[in-house]
Amino acid sequence: MIHETSAYGLWMLVILNSAIFIIFAFSFTKPHSPRDWRSFGAFSAFILALFTEMYGFPLTIYLLSGWLQSRYPGLDLLSHDAGHLWSTLFGMKGDPHFNVLHVLSNLFIFSGFILLSVAWKTLHAAQKEYRLANTGAYAYIRHPQYVAFIILLGFLLQWPTILTLVMFPLLVGMYVRLAHSEEREALRTFGADYERYVAATPGWFPHRSGHRPNRPRVEGASGE
Repeated sequence: MIHETSAYGLWMLVILNSAIFIIFAFSFTKPHSPRDWRSFGAFSAFILALFTEMYGFPLTIYLLSGWLQSRYPGLDLLSHDAGHLWSTLFGMKGDPHFNVLHVLSNLFIFSGFILLSVAWKTLHAAQKEYRLANTGAYAYIRHPQYVAFIILLGFLLQWPTILTLVMFPLLVGMYVRLAHSEEREALRTFGADYERYVAATPGWFPHRSGHRPNRPRVEGASGE
């Protein structure tokens, strides 16, 4: 079935959705240093690119239109459902908003926001008390805030685009480098206390057993 009207060109939705996610992320990260702003700017660019193709102009659909039309002759390229490319490529039937990929995507996004919120509260409290952040989510992994941002990129499960697929590994690399840089700063600040924390706490993935070791409370500037 071919629609007479396009599901795109909805620029107010681009602006509204982008603003919601960017402002929410900003409210928790509160970037200060040039490094913080680069990280936040990269995330914002990803969000803008995503919603621009989701509601504004479907660049990926346009670039792949010849191949898609030849392989899926009945596909309505101007419909919103066509943007759910994984559903098309995997031959999933029915409304793509209710298939397993979209549900998983929503779970990832929701979980990412929860983790970001919880991690920031712990980190903010540690900064106010001038101590190491090693409780809450930080008792299980050393970089929960960056894991949260990576989880938020679960958007790719429901709406993959060429640009965001290229940006994804770049963002992950940026967060990893940022985490390593912050670890070096924390090591200079806390010394042996941070070394013990690193030895007991994984960086990105919690222990399978869910073991939560006790963290010594230390005096000094906060770190991760």
